[in-house]
Amino acid sequence: MDFGRAFSYAFEDADWLKKAGIAALVFLIPVVGPIILAGWGLEIMRRVIKDEPVLLPDWSDFGGFVGTGFKGVVVQLAYSLPLLLVVGCWQVLNFGLVAALSESNPDALGMGTTVLMLCMGCVVFFLVVLTGLLVPPALGNMMANDGQLGAAFRFGEVFGLLRAAVGPYLLSVILSGLLLTVLSPLGSLVCGVGLLAVAAYYQLFSNHLFGQAYKQARAGLPVV
Repeated sequence: MDFGRAFSYAFEDADWLKKAGIAALVFLIPVVGPIILAGWGLEIMRRVIKDEPVLLPDWSDFGGFVGTGFKGVVVQLAYSLPLLLVVGCWQVLNFGLVAALSESNPDALGMGTTVLMLCMGCVVFFLVVLTGLLVPPALGNMMANDGQLGAAFRFGEVFGLLRAAVGPYLLSVILSGLLLTVLSPLGSLVCGVGLLAVAAYYQLFSNHLFGQAYKQARAGLPVV
């Protein structure tokens, strides 16, 4: 993994300021702006995977970014379903305990809610980590297959990719999260406008890392 390359490659493009500036402005479009920006980022991932010489896309294929971004949202929502279901069950069980024991046995209610919170908290934490690790290889598989949505749901391939490069994927997720943690407060200081630049830079940084991780994972898989 070339982490330094993920930080610096965009600045090697002669039109990087124009391309990234448009990306930052796109984020302002209500509702669909972040989706379009995500589609732009996924195109970066595809170019890294395909070893294309120009990694930073221009905005001539705006409609393509819209479609790709929506596919990315579908993938993320689908992989988040187990987490959402567990959280929903947690709320139902908690409500049931309160309704059943609030008056008849308040001591048991306190113990029951504490145990439920600890158990569900562990399950939720596990699912959050698992979802965060599975989504990048799923999206990578989709983009490696020229945006075919079905490729993201070839679960055997996706789990195989994660197993083949769990370290690179984990580091990519951690570094992407750290980037947001560090840059977001700085961006908010510049009258909030800096947050637009942070959103754009996050896409070009994280998707480069995830593209690298996908290539490393694919290289580690046995040849069929």
